[in-house]
Amino acid sequence: MPVEITILAWGMILLLVHIFAATHVKTKQYGAKWNMGARDEHLPPLNPLAGRLARAEANYKESLPIAIVALIGVVLADKTSEWTAMGGWIWLGARIVYLPLYAVGVPVVRTIIFLAGLVGILITLWPLLGL
Repeated sequence: MPVEITILAWGMILLLVHIFAATHVKTKQYGAKWNMGARDEHLPPLNPLAGRLARAEANYKESLPIAIVALIGVVLADKTSEWTAMGGWIWLGARIVYLPLYAVGVPVVRTIIFLAGLVGILITLWPLLGL
């Protein structure tokens, strides 16, 4: 199995971590009844940690489709290489580091890590551009 598929599988585990981390902190703020209910009621704003985790989750969900296309695309196009694997690992490693940095509110470094992940996924995506 190509390593890019393994990277993608770990990326899905990271998606679950994002979802459960954000939901856990929201549930601590709003209560179990909110978590198990229809969530129709108007609620006060999220506390800072819950807000940061929700934004980190949204950010991950925005960039994840690009990673999916890149990682599956190089496999389907038979364009995998040590470069596409390296790019995928850079993306995944950066996204793993990004979550706790965002959660604790670290500025600047968090953005640099985000950009490192973007570079990693661009490395993986590059062979699909046919240039």
